[in-house]
Amino acid sequence: MTHLWIRAEQRPNEQRVGVTPAGVQALLKAGFEITLEQDPSRAIEVEAYAGAQLAGIGAWQTAPRDAIIMGLKELPDDGLPLRHRHIMFGHAYKGQPDGHRLLARFKAGGGTLYDLEYLTNDAGQRIAAFGYWAGYAGAAVALKSWAAAQVGELCAPVQAFAHASDLVADIAAELSPALPTVIIIGTKGRVGRGATDFCSALGTPVTSWDMAETAHGGPYPEILTHDIFLNCILANQDTPVFVTASAKTDPRKLMVIGDIACDPNSAYSPIKVYDQATSWEKPALRAQNDPILDVTAIDNLPSILPRESSEDFASQLLPSLLALKQIDGGVWGKAKEIFDRHVGSLG
Repeated sequence: MTHLWIRAEQRPNEQRVGVTPAGVQALLKAGFEITLEQDPSRAIEVEAYAGAQLAGIGAWQTAPRDAIIMGLKELPDDGLPLRHRHIMFGHAYKGQPDGHRLLARFKAGGGTLYDLEYLTNDAGQRIAAFGYWAGYAGAAVALKSWAAAQVGELCAPVQAFAHASDLVADIAAELSPALPTVIIIGTKGRVGRGATDFCSALGTPVTSWDMAETAHGGPYPEILTHDIFLNCILANQDTPVFVTASAKTDPRKLMVIGDIACDPNSAYSPIKVYDQATSWEKPALRAQNDPILDVTAIDNLPSILPRESSEDFASQLLPSLLALKQIDGGVWGKAKEIFDRHVGSLG
């Protein structure tokens, strides 16, 4: 029997979950064993998960060796060897500072990482993603930051909202009556669609760019003529630089960059005016004081709308979870091949 263990998220301000109560019922009906760690901060209450065995927070570390541990964000960075098979966003394959250490823990314990970012179909498209909600919430944070910058202030802390409409109303109240101009790169993807939809809900003017507009490789002076730039592109080695370091002092209207992709420590980052992620408590950093240039780069943006984003993501992922009984094939087999390749490069 395949045993799926849904662990608690131990990161502050992380209320999402990758499996909903309806998903648990489908898995139980398919013959899975389900264990759920009791997390009082989870957006979906534990009582809704009928039929799941309950465990305490962090109990996955003593779970049976054959259990598959399901989570979303990073594990506690305690250096202990990882002996289980883990499903999560590992952020370990693109040169991120903590990636080498995480892979070394898997190698030491004999476990396996099935990175949710690398679960793809035959066309190379991700089978499940939070991207839409990252774009939606990321646009909100950037507009909130722009409103603060108008009076010389940094963005105040952000919080979670029960519904998307509540988030729209909150930001609208901060902006009124002024509206910024926004340029979005990546509008054809999930992230860009979410960012565009949020801006549309506020009536904010948007310039929509995608691959055709960036194909010439830069520079892109048009970005500097807008109030806000939203980067919705997950960069790779072929991604051009959208904002160079000189943008800090170049003549510009641009006041806020929302790096929704949030990969500042990657060599591929297309935004060269900052090098660290921001947080819920400090959503923006000031890259330049005169004239003001603020950057927002929160790496768990969908948690601002935890229930809606969880339900959407979980519905996308469920068909692949049901295929875990054949974990050596399909999307899971491909994810393991990627893991094996990167672990093998550790030496």
